[in-house]
Amino acid sequence: MINFTKHRRIYFVFSGILIIASIFALLVFGLKPGIDFTGGSILEIEYKEIRPSNQEILEKLNEFDLGTVYVQPTGERGVILRMKDIDEEMHQQILTMLTQETIFDEETGALSINTGLAEEIRFESIGPTIGKELKDKTKIVIAVALLSMIIYIALAFRRVQRPLRSWQYGIASVLALFHDILIPLGIFAVLGKFYGIEISIPVITALLAVLGYSINNTVVVFDRIRENLLTRGEDFEQTVDMSLNQTLSRQINTSLTTLFVAGAIFFLGGETLKYFALALILGICAGTYSSIFLAGPILVAWHRFRHRRG
Repeated sequence: MINFTKHRRIYFVFSGILIIASIFALLVFGLKPGIDFTGGSILEIEYKEIRPSNQEILEKLNEFDLGTVYVQPTGERGVILRMKDIDEEMHQQILTMLTQETIFDEETGALSINTGLAEEIRFESIGPTIGKELKDKTKIVIAVALLSMIIYIALAFRRVQRPLRSWQYGIASVLALFHDILIPLGIFAVLGKFYGIEISIPVITALLAVLGYSINNTVVVFDRIRENLLTRGEDFEQTVDMSLNQTLSRQINTSLTTLFVAGAIFFLGGETLKYFALALILGICAGTYSSIFLAGPILVAWHRFRHRRG
């Protein structure tokens, strides 16, 4: 049997370093919000033959007052343009500029226009008011989700009052959740600073899915601890170690199968879902680690602290 709780201080130090680094990145770099939260327009087109370079596309758009335009190649011939909010007239002008080219015939000296170089895949426009509303609702959803998880765990473990009370299991699970969310957010802060990767609704959706996935793993461990406490009545630290060993294969297998799917989306899927998959991958890795090396050891550390005080 693997003794997980014996080296809990090493796990705490390692996780503490990651959390401090993530908080530092969030405070210094901050997250780069996408147009879902700031307002703006997204235009995705796909060229039928050769995709122009990013510089060539930006040069075509110079005549329009668009401010900063982010050009993101996708697939073999596609491109996604992110810009400030534009109206339908400007949208059509930009589309015409990008899907047409003027051809000069050297023999006749005539000019002709070649249309249909590319086709529009999607166009989305989000106003700043909607973006602010989405940002506020996202904060509320996350707060409600965390509170609901604490209440659920406190109710589910109400029969277990010794050596720890049911609400303490809830607090331990939320501490693990903060670890699972802070680390992906810190990585996205670094990616946003150096690679311009933005936080969008799909990324937030992935992080909310990570909350549910992580709490599920933790509840599986805690539920086994509860069963062993009620039936065996052994030393609490031994009970936690035994419970972790009993659930280890289940957690690893579940995480691997999910990671295979998320990895396939990240490497083979479209650009739109790429960072959704990345957030899932980071969150699942952090969640699997915390459910094995943090959640149970936190309970043991809390129990020992109470025992010393008693």
